[in-house]
Amino acid sequence: MSSLNIRKATVDDSGQILQFVRELAIYEKAEHEVVATEETVAESIFGPESTVHAVICEKDSKPIGFAVYFYNYSTWLGKNGLFLEDLFVTPSERGSGAGKALLRYLARVAVSKGCGRFEWNVLDWNEPAIQFYESIGARPQSEWIGYRLTGQALLDLAESNA
Repeated sequence: MSSLNIRKATVDDSGQILQFVRELAIYEKAEHEVVATEETVAESIFGPESTVHAVICEKDSKPIGFAVYFYNYSTWLGKNGLFLEDLFVTPSERGSGAGKALLRYLARVAVSKGCGRFEWNVLDWNEPAIQFYESIGARPQSEWIGYRLTGQALLDLAESNA
């Protein structure tokens, strides 16, 4: 019988994490947007200034998935929340329970840290993920629209005086 194990990632996992990020980007039809390198992954997740955490899911000691998360804050709750940035399970292992195991692990982290929320985003066309998330009790937050500043728009705002 094969067994799943979830462990905290280490800097030695940086290459594996980057591989999973690229596989996720391919699935999401956005491979061209990945500019991360093994070095930037190592520094941003495991460096001294990092506020990010990562876990690796293994099956029979072989990495089959990962999750990256960080803590945010809810002023209304007066509590931290756990935000799942990315979760990926290699296609051949989908349906093995790895995705649910990763979410369960992170839910336990959130509860142990006193978080009031556990949140993430999903692409609106990703029906398999949406169905999976709803099957475990997650509900969409349709009243909120996400906004993002990146690239030149971010630089322009940061440099503006008005």
